[in-house]
Amino acid sequence: MRLGLLACLLALAAGPAFAQKQVNVYNWSDYIAEDQLKAFTQQTGIKVNYTTYDSNEILDAKLRAGRSGYDVVVPTASPFLVRQLAAKLYQPLDKAKLKNLGNLDPKIMAALAKYDPGNAHAIPWMWGTIGIGYNVPEIRKRMINAPVDSLAMIFDPAIVSRFVDCGVMILDSPTDVFPAALKYLMLDPDSKNPEDLEKAAAVIKAIRPFIRKFHSSEYINALAGGDICLAFGFSGDVLQARERAAAAAEPRDIAYAIPNQGAMLWIDTAAIPKDALNPDAALRFLDFMMEPKVAAASSTLTRYANANVPATALLDKSISGNPWIYPPEGNRARLYTISAADAEQVRIRTRLWTAIKTGR
Repeated sequence: MRLGLLACLLALAAGPAFAQKQVNVYNWSDYIAEDQLKAFTQQTGIKVNYTTYDSNEILDAKLRAGRSGYDVVVPTASPFLVRQLAAKLYQPLDKAKLKNLGNLDPKIMAALAKYDPGNAHAIPWMWGTIGIGYNVPEIRKRMINAPVDSLAMIFDPAIVSRFVDCGVMILDSPTDVFPAALKYLMLDPDSKNPEDLEKAAAVIKAIRPFIRKFHSSEYINALAGGDICLAFGFSGDVLQARERAAAAAEPRDIAYAIPNQGAMLWIDTAAIPKDALNPDAALRFLDFMMEPKVAAASSTLTRYANANVPATALLDKSISGNPWIYPPEGNRARLYTISAADAEQVRIRTRLWTAIKTGR
C-alpha cells in the first residue's frame, strides 16, 4: 500500500564493470527510510538508483513488457506476485547469500509460501490492511454517528454523499477496491464471477459522483493537509497522514478504521526480476532489507508492520502496540486475501474500472 521518496541516488553509467556497483530499485513511494539507503551505499559501495510507483498495475505492466532495467521490485503477494511467478518473471533467490533470512517472521513466511512455494523467489517486506482514513472533527461535523468502522462509510451513497464538500478519495486500484465492494455486498471478496464483478461495479458507480479523485498515494498529503476528510486506502498511508497532520501548524485529528465486515490483508514482497542486470547487487540489497535496523527504521517511516522478528524490539511502542498497525487477533480473524485472476477476469475488471472512472 507513498509519494516520491527518492527519485534519486542516481548512478547511471556505462560498462559492465560499473554495473555491479549499482542496484536499480523500483519501489512504492515513501517505503524505505532514506538514511538506510545511504547506509547501504556506505556499507557496500553499491549506489542505489531508486525510482517509485504508486500501483501494482504500473509495476506489472513494466515487468511484462520486459527489459525493465530493475534489479529489485516490490510487488504485493496476491494477486500480483502470484501471476508474475506464473509468467516466470522472477529469478529464484540464492538463499546462501541471504544471511539475514532467519530474521523473518515464520507466520508471514508461511502465509507468503501459499503464493510462492518454498519462499523460493521473494521475501516479505511490509504487511498491513486496507481500510478507512478520516478527519475526525470534519466527519463528526457532518454526521455525528458516522459508521467509520463500516464499508458503508465508503459504499453507501446516502452516507458518503455527506462528505463530498470536504473531499473523498479512493485508491486507484481495481484489485483493491473491487474486493471491498464485494465484501460490502456480502459476497466473496475473492469472487471472479463476472456477475459478481458487475454488481461490485454498480456499487462503485453509485458513489462515483461523490469521489473527488482516484489515486493511490495523493490521499496521504490530502488527508494531512485538510484537502479531504475521507479516504479508502492503505493502513500505513493513513497513519503517515495522521503523523503529518498532528505535526502541522494547524493540527488535525486523523484516524484509521479496519472495516467490521473485514479488510484485505496484503503482504508486499521484494524480488529480483528475471532480466535484472545486477543480480548480485540485488541479493545484497535484499539481505540489507532484512537487517532489523533497516526494517525498524522503515516501519517507523511508513507506519506499516514489517515481517522482521528482531525488528519489533527496536520499534517504539506507539508502533508495535498500535492495533491499527499490528491488529489484535479478533481483527486478524476478519482479514482476507485474494487470489490471482486469469486474463479474462482481469480484462473484465479493468473494463469495469475504466467505465467507473470515466463515468461512462
